[in-house]
Amino acid sequence: MKIPANRAAFVPALLLALALVVGSAGAGPAMGSSPNGRPSSGITPGPGSGMAAGGWSWPLNPRPAVMRAFDPPARPWLSGHRGVDLQARFDGAPVTSPAAGTVSFVGIVVDRPVITIDHGTGLRSSFEAVRSDLNPGDAVAEGEVLGWIQPGHCEPGPCVHWGVRRGDEYLNPLAFVTDLRPSVLLPPVDPAPG
Repeated sequence: MKIPANRAAFVPALLLALALVVGSAGAGPAMGSSPNGRPSSGITPGPGSGMAAGGWSWPLNPRPAVMRAFDPPARPWLSGHRGVDLQARFDGAPVTSPAAGTVSFVGIVVDRPVITIDHGTGLRSSFEAVRSDLNPGDAVAEGEVLGWIQPGHCEPGPCVHWGVRRGDEYLNPLAFVTDLRPSVLLPPVDPAPG
């Protein structure tokens, strides 16, 4: 790549090109507009919600450590980890909705309590092992308490399993609360001749 003699014109052009490439890559799910006109998942998050790259909030506060990462199977019928396990501070910790939606399921799956939220954009979040007093059809706001972590799901210590699906496809929940895009390194700029 030949650098123009007039570096003052080159640097802004390079930065503009980089901004266009990064901006078109996207950081997360498609979002709508909130009542105040800014991009969001539907509702302005409450204080301490941890709003991040995809417009969603972390379901635990403070921001939790990831105990087990998303590891989807190569084929739908194979074993894998179709969500993430997030470390909670204590058993009984509140789990909050990462985005606005409607409760679509509350019940026991195998031997664990599960709650699922339909976010209305083809996306559904499920949380396990979470006991909830909510019912299917209940509307929830981003940051609203969905339920409380039940003991015994993770070792060592309490955690919540968070899964996100679009239709039958499992997605990495962390893509909705962190920027998972790789860092882009720019080539070195040769000093100006002269």
